[in-house]
Amino acid sequence: MTEAPTRTASTRSRKIKALLAGGLVLGVGAAVTLAAWTDQEWAEGIFGAGSFNIEGSTSGEEGSFRDNNPDGTGPASLEFELPTSTNLYPGAEVAAPFVVRLDAETTYNASLELTEASATGDNSEALTYGIVRVPSAADCTADASGTEIVEAGTALSSAPDMDAITLEAGEGTAGDPVTLCFQVTADENLQQNQSTTANWQFVGTSVE
Repeated sequence: MTEAPTRTASTRSRKIKALLAGGLVLGVGAAVTLAAWTDQEWAEGIFGAGSFNIEGSTSGEEGSFRDNNPDGTGPASLEFELPTSTNLYPGAEVAAPFVVRLDAETTYNASLELTEASATGDNSEALTYGIVRVPSAADCTADASGTEIVEAGTALSSAPDMDAITLEAGEGTAGDPVTLCFQVTADENLQQNQSTTANWQFVGTSVE
């Protein structure tokens, strides 16, 4: 009578082992069933950026254009033609050209605006300026007329709103130059033996 439990336990053990074995077989079968071939397709986009650079000259002559900014060669030193004396006097009017264009590498047109002006020195308030657009540097004189960019009589340290100037890019060559004629006038408050420095900043924005 004591052998029956032994046979029952042995039988149960065989069944469990058989089920485990079956489970292992099923596991292998499931792995084979889930296996699949894969392939990939990739897409690539290359985005090239155009070039944009404005350059200026105080004469407009080829070979004289450069980057006139802190990262380049510094501000362009405008060459005002003084009257018969070596310095200004009350009532004197002087002029100097500044020629701007887009360089040969630029691929977009530009919108040019005067954004900042500053002046230092004891005669800062005794000097005023105006800017007109003229055909060339040779046409820039104290009494030159042209398209008004900045109204005459503007304080040296003032950068009033102005209509944007369009600079056109060339096709493999530099764009057409635009000549800005700075006209400066000294009033009766001009002090003797004093020096004044004025700076003007223009910013060009690329446009389609």
